[in-house]
Amino acid sequence: MPLRITTWNVNGIRNPFSYQPWREKRTFQAMFDTLEADIVVMQETKIQRKDLRDDMVLVPGWDVFFSLPRYKKGYSGVAVYTRTSKCCPIRAEEGITGALCPPNSSTKFRDLPADQQIGGYPLPEQLSDSIDEQTLDSEGRCIILEFPAFVLIGVYSPATRDETRTEFREAFIDAMDARVRNLVAMGKQVFLCGDLNIIRDELDAAGLPERLRKEGVTLEEFFATHSRRFLNQLVFGGRVIGERQQGREQPVLWDLCREFHPTRAGMYTCWETRKNARPGNFGNRIDYVLCSSGIKDWFIDSNIQEGLLGSDHCPVYATIADTVDVGGSQVHIEDIMNPPGMFKDGVRQREWCQKDLLPISAKLIPEFDRRQSIKDMFFKKASASAKTTSSPNTISSQSTPTDTVPGGGSDEPQRDNAASMSQAIDQPASTATLPNTASNNIASVPPQKPILQKRQAASSTSPNRPQKKGKLALSRESSSKTTSGFSQSSLKGFFKPKTPTPNATAAIEVGNTTNPAITPDRNPAEPESKQDTPANQGNGSQSTKNSTGDCVGESPRPESSFTDEVFDPIQAKESWSKLLGKRVVPKCEHGEDCQMLVTKKAKGVLHVCPSIGPLGRERARNRVSLPDFHLEQ
Repeated sequence: MPLRITTWNVNGIRNPFSYQPWREKRTFQAMFDTLEADIVVMQETKIQRKDLRDDMVLVPGWDVFFSLPRYKKGYSGVAVYTRTSKCCPIRAEEGITGALCPPNSSTKFRDLPADQQIGGYPLPEQLSDSIDEQTLDSEGRCIILEFPAFVLIGVYSPATRDETRTEFREAFIDAMDARVRNLVAMGKQVFLCGDLNIIRDELDAAGLPERLRKEGVTLEEFFATHSRRFLNQLVFGGRVIGERQQGREQPVLWDLCREFHPTRAGMYTCWETRKNARPGNFGNRIDYVLCSSGIKDWFIDSNIQEGLLGSDHCPVYATIADTVDVGGSQVHIEDIMNPPGMFKDGVRQREWCQKDLLPISAKLIPEFDRRQSIKDMFFKKASASAKTTSSPNTISSQSTPTDTVPGGGSDEPQRDNAASMSQAIDQPASTATLPNTASNNIASVPPQKPILQKRQAASSTSPNRPQKKGKLALSRESSSKTTSGFSQSSLKGFFKPKTPTPNATAAIEVGNTTNPAITPDRNPAEPESKQDTPANQGNGSQSTKNSTGDCVGESPRPESSFTDEVFDPIQAKESWSKLLGKRVVPKCEHGEDCQMLVTKKAKGVLHVCPSIGPLGRERARNRVSLPDFHLEQ
């Protein structure tokens, strides 16, 4: 599949969602699918770091890199989204000069080890002396990503709105020109895209002759300005007025849109919204996709998308073929747009994972790091649980020796995550029959852990039980558990007297009749079904010890501990009713319910006689006497 790179000045990262077709779903994933892009470079995001939200950063199937202004609010900002299924950068930097530092580091990008640098950093003599490097990169105007195929530079160049910003604008343009030329001189291929805010040709501005005539400026003077000379000296076929500047003798980039549409008029990318100039297509072309000579032949299409609304700019894209010529041989574009080993001959060898994230990825910001959707959480938990349930000590079935536990090194194909999740959940219910040695091991467990014993016994006595239980089976199992074990089934059962289990009484009888020095065999008169009853399996340690004679020296639990206290259910019900029921209003001396009054500070409650009849009115005039009210604290 071809790879498409799209650049778009969105004039606010959420601004497109107010227009069609973006307002239907209002998600970045749907926006990128509509753009049919694999790399999206946005300018003028107009947000700060505190404004980042989950839907901006945690876009399914996409990685994102932000360059946000350090000081100004609602200004500038560049974001680069990359589709993880098609491409994955190997290095990433913020800023055009390399003077910034990676997150959680005090080392500048240009001072990192050579294998961690993108390279091509501007030299001091190539930069302006009036603007500091930190200041140039503090407005969030550049993101640089390096792929094995080329270096992508996404920029938002300052506009010429007033003379106070002229010095900063020229310094930024000089730094950008130096960085691009240095990278090309190193032998790397460069793809420069973004809003350059520069008109490089007469075809790129509507009504330019009339506008210059009104301003009294000639066409040569217009293209002789600093920014236009920079762009025309940078690209092939540029209109250079006068002699070329030192260090800019040769062009290094190609204007892809102009290469595919050399004589097309009206190919504008920006329109003034105050004059509603877009319906009449009265605008300028200031958004570009440029590439170096080594990758020019890779591109099969480049155009503008003037029909997509959402900003005062329109998207501009360039498409790379699915197979490209590298050193005389055809190579799939996925092989050289991802780290080595991820793709081979266009076929994915390993999936993209969190380890492929670069330090400046927005997904590594603390508030977004390790965040995942509910679906991802379940699928990851399933694989982890499948690994924990499969251990070398897993007991297999004797009847089917060829079956193996999933995850234990068998040759069976791996199942999907959902199947492994259900298998991990149902693993205790589907365990095979335990051999005699396993039952002896269970018998050696001390009787202080009845819950663990019951779980082991249940798994050992039901080899053919289905994985999914019916309601009837669940009710029977719950009833057997409540009758055979020490578990409390309800609040009512808490007040019932406890009775010793048959196993306990049997153990007491055996302990009283056997000799500690002798280990007799099992009584032949004892029924065989006694060992297979669920109640006996609940206390498997005692039943096994009875058969082997190991429990002769043990002291059984006394019966008196079960019968010392007898609870009266009627009395217990009355006590609970007093605690949980409504408060009973006291009676006054007339036998009537008192009237409850609460103090303003809520420190107490007064129960006052309701003052019934003439006697009550007389008492109301003479104030209430002490015996007629009750005070509660």
